[in-house]
Amino acid sequence: MTIKSSQILVEEALKEIKTINTEEAYQLNKDNKCNLIDIRDVRELEKEGRVEDSHHIPRGMLEFWLDPESAYFKNGKLDLNKEMVLFCAGGLRSALAAKSLKDMGFKKVSHIEGGFGSIKQSNFKIV
Repeated sequence: MTIKSSQILVEEALKEIKTINTEEAYQLNKDNKCNLIDIRDVRELEKEGRVEDSHHIPRGMLEFWLDPESAYFKNGKLDLNKEMVLFCAGGLRSALAAKSLKDMGFKKVSHIEGGFGSIKQSNFKIV
């Protein structure tokens, strides 16, 4: 049995998804044109802080919270017509998550290159 490595999965995802930098993400958020979604684990948020105006959706629940057919759907939490801008700690989980949302049928999806590590060095406010 041959399995794909997580590295291969991320490389494949990066070929299919839109990657944006922190400046682009900051502008989209400032212009109210996106849902800024933090998919890190709750323990990471407690330890590192969170980005002001971001929505926390744990990676394991992302598809369920954004699926209107799911019992876990968070109706009204996000504007499904806006771009979904995802980030994690370093950009690997968010790449896989962005591909998953694209596979679900979301058209406007991107992830932030460098994740929270890059965000901390940008204009975003950490609270």
